[in-house]
Amino acid sequence: MRILLANDDGLDALGIQTLAKALRTQFECTLVAPDRDRSGASNSLTLTRPLRPTLVREREYKVDGTPTDCVNLAMSEVIDGRFDAVISGINHGPNLGDDVIYSGTVAAAMEARHLGRPALAVSLVGNRHFDTAAQVILTLLEDAHTLDLPAKVLLNVNVPDVPYEALKGMKVTRLGYRQQAHPAIPAQHPRGIQSFWIGALADPHDAAEGTDFHAVSEGFVSITPIHTDMTSHSAMNQLQQWVFNKTL
Repeated sequence: MRILLANDDGLDALGIQTLAKALRTQFECTLVAPDRDRSGASNSLTLTRPLRPTLVREREYKVDGTPTDCVNLAMSEVIDGRFDAVISGINHGPNLGDDVIYSGTVAAAMEARHLGRPALAVSLVGNRHFDTAAQVILTLLEDAHTLDLPAKVLLNVNVPDVPYEALKGMKVTRLGYRQQAHPAIPAQHPRGIQSFWIGALADPHDAAEGTDFHAVSEGFVSITPIHTDMTSHSAMNQLQQWVFNKTL
């Protein structure tokens, strides 16, 4: 199996390098990742300037763009294109609940799935046991050929930051969601220009049993199938009745 690895933390991040080392014992892997940390880049594409992929080491490229740029270039054969699957991560920190809206890690996997390849995003809920997350991915890949997901569906995997033997198992989950984000924080600028840091992530609001938040808090690997259809199907009937008599 030929696997494309991407991320949003950058080519030399410990997460992607740990994953590459583990997977290369069994698979042919190519890394295509941003040239710097692009956390929070979401699904953005660079459309206002050309991109420059650079070969850093054998089968390892850095791109002066977003995670989505990286996958797009790789899959469009600018770099290679002949990949059987795409794995994005291991992300430094969680991508739980509505984090997936902002996550460059999830976006890279989403771009791959949009372009017709099986994809998953993997995140470590911490910053120590990257080897645990890598082993989880190896386990998931053992019989991945037997999993036939619907079109445009990818897997969002979050791994507790514990030794592998301390994991309690795996759970299929739904996305929870966080409380309203904390407000922006004033920052000191050397030239006195008004500046701010984006506020920190809030605590979970919906962390009920069955959510990704709950699973990882209990020591389980969370696996959530997600897709790009953001339509609120439950609201369509009410909306249809509301606009029925309106004329333009």
